[in-house]
Amino acid sequence: MKTSLTLVAALLWQMASVSAGPISDPRHLRYERAVALPDGSAGQACVMLDATVFAHAATESLNDLRLYAKNSGVEVPFTLTESETQHPEEESTQVRNVEGRNGDVSFDIVMPSRPYTDVVLDLAAKDFLATAQVYGVQGIGKRTDLGSFALFDLSAQHLSRSTTLPLQESTFSELHIVLHLAPAPGSQNHDLGPAIVKAASVPPSREAQTLYTTVAETAEIAQHGDKSIATIHIPAHIPVERVSLDLDSGFDKNFARMVDITATPEATPEATPEATPEATPEATPEATPDREAIETIRGEISRVKLAAGSSSGVPGVPIDSRRMSVDAVLGANLRNGATVNLAIENDGNQPLPLRSVRLEMRQRRICFDAAANGAPYILMYGDAVLHAPLYNYARLFNSAAQSVVATLGPEQVNPSFIARVDRRSYSERHPELLWILLLAVFAVLGSIALRNNRRHRQRN
Repeated sequence: MKTSLTLVAALLWQMASVSAGPISDPRHLRYERAVALPDGSAGQACVMLDATVFAHAATESLNDLRLYAKNSGVEVPFTLTESETQHPEEESTQVRNVEGRNGDVSFDIVMPSRPYTDVVLDLAAKDFLATAQVYGVQGIGKRTDLGSFALFDLSAQHLSRSTTLPLQESTFSELHIVLHLAPAPGSQNHDLGPAIVKAASVPPSREAQTLYTTVAETAEIAQHGDKSIATIHIPAHIPVERVSLDLDSGFDKNFARMVDITATPEATPEATPEATPEATPEATPEATPDREAIETIRGEISRVKLAAGSSSGVPGVPIDSRRMSVDAVLGANLRNGATVNLAIENDGNQPLPLRSVRLEMRQRRICFDAAANGAPYILMYGDAVLHAPLYNYARLFNSAAQSVVATLGPEQVNPSFIARVDRRSYSERHPELLWILLLAVFAVLGSIALRNNRRHRQRN
């Protein structure tokens, strides 16, 4: 038993030494980018990362990212940030005092104790047009007019639906809503009383919404049957979290189209067959098992623009709703490159005049303290053996309201690059084996203890 405990202690020591990781050395980082700061700037500075950094970093987690004061070889502590909302979850609210009067529906919403912009109403009605008059309530009898907003459901016309109130950022504890409702043109729906108001919810404030960076883009749109297809290839490691589309500026028609976004991982080099004269056109990548699409995300893009007036049937304020992006967090592109296909279902309608399709990721930045002497900095990456750095700066980081905006120069191969010779032991290159061995030792120790316990019972 004593020998086994000694072995366990040795394994734990070995695992601790492995986790320390190799020391970074600028000579072993393959790529470099100059980090340019405005003249005379100092203090907290941030630079936005682009797709090139992700494509050429050694891992999808950017473990090998290092920042140096140029020509010094001295690491500059930094932190990696991602754009995200301050309140990532949508919050439900309390709806009360729902009543109908003179054909209108009014109600109150108890708002969360934080800034908000959009308010999403859950209305159990279809084929309607509405104007929502919104008042902010703070205290007894104190109302502030926040404006009028168009709501609609045009499902019968194969168009979209919107029940969102796009307010300016507000902090009122309560909102009072008055809905002026009417059936959509051509609709026989007259069931638009107080019973349609079911609930309301509050998304994160637009002032704290996520910012996105384009990682890949194409203007080539192909027509296949009744679908418009855009295809974009992206290298390994590049995150994709949203797909956005742009239309020709002169296009002004209303539409609603379903969109399928499919990610297909590219074959690894070991699985890529060499080209041979016997290869046939039927042997397409989609037909091979290792090229099967691993995920498909379905969404909708739409536009509804209607002027207010008796001729259009739109009461109150005009309708102008445009949704040209789809949230699409793809996982196919982390370890291998991927092909992303976007297919728009035209359903017998004319194809949309698309100007471009963009794959986007949440904005990533590295932030650091820039010295007052204006010394240049250089960002380096491309060393697969490095672990993520641990800086006190990152632990204590607080984002400044106004950070200095730095920019990345073009990527270059490090002129002093020397390929690292991997001198790690077999156990260091395969740390998971130590865990397996440790679990096996614990299993043996447990078995011995259980057997000894049974023998002790039998003797007694």
